[in-house]
Amino acid sequence: ETRAAIQCIRSLTSEPFGIGATLLMPGAADNAQVAIEEQVPLVNISLGKADWIADGVHDYGGHVLATVTNAKHAEAALHSGADALMCTGHEAAAHGGDVTSLCLIPSLAQYFPHTPLVAAGGFANGQGLAAALSLGADAVAMGSRLATTQESPLAEEMKQAIVASTENDTLYGNKFDGIPARVLKTPTAEAAMNKRPMLPVIAYRAFQAARDMNIPLWKVIPGLLTQYNKMYAVAQFGAATQQIMAATVDGKLDGGVQFVGQSQGLIRDVPSVEEMVQRIIVEAGQASRKTAACLEQTNDIKYVKEDEDDLSMERVSSG
Repeated sequence: ETRAAIQCIRSLTSEPFGIGATLLMPGAADNAQVAIEEQVPLVNISLGKADWIADGVHDYGGHVLATVTNAKHAEAALHSGADALMCTGHEAAAHGGDVTSLCLIPSLAQYFPHTPLVAAGGFANGQGLAAALSLGADAVAMGSRLATTQESPLAEEMKQAIVASTENDTLYGNKFDGIPARVLKTPTAEAAMNKRPMLPVIAYRAFQAARDMNIPLWKVIPGLLTQYNKMYAVAQFGAATQQIMAATVDGKLDGGVQFVGQSQGLIRDVPSVEEMVQRIIVEAGQASRKTAACLEQTNDIKYVKEDEDDLSMERVSSG
């Protein structure tokens, strides 16, 4: 299916496109290998080491975008061969980190000034795009917004549930798939988030996940004994896949769990992608002009460095 989807996209456009690979999910490594074989221009990786993927992608001139939530992970990703970083704030759908986009983006922009940054988490309109660029990002990702468009394969029931929800209607915790994640607030999601499974359940799920990822079962038992938290995450992630599919594919609010960001509070319709993009560009331009007009009032103020090695500033009047 992955290969067919890539070939379909390539038949529709000559522009660069990408594929995502959440490496902890069953089948993700296989999908990444297919992407390399098909020479996909951009591969976005998350929750795993990217070195072997980066080597393969760079061989044909492609690029790797690594999803990160902090500076430590960003440095490791770049060391493994990533060309750019997806900076995922706390507001994001699925696996955002502890830090909000407002602080994370400018922080990573300071740490890695020569690395392209894509801001993710809390962005769903033109004002968000303008803000992300001001914070130091080079681009913006709007996963929840794009998922709620006419062309999106997300189940229609989920699209309407997102439109009807507010920024308060999400849950964040690590009991659903073993990693801190944000999901749409529903009774099923609340039940999944409220209770950590017992050890026998974790063991059973670990064996299932190992089977799905072609990991020998003899490797699972030592992992459960010596790396319980890691195996817990793997087990939960594999088990969560069924509930994710129930929501995204089958549209089941009862029984399914839907990843979504707090930006769902900004989503009020299901437009075409063309309409959405054009709207965002217009909104971003309006927001930027408004900001520029406000800042023009400070033209009579100058800031100077005390010396080249000191970042402290003193304010002086130009008048």
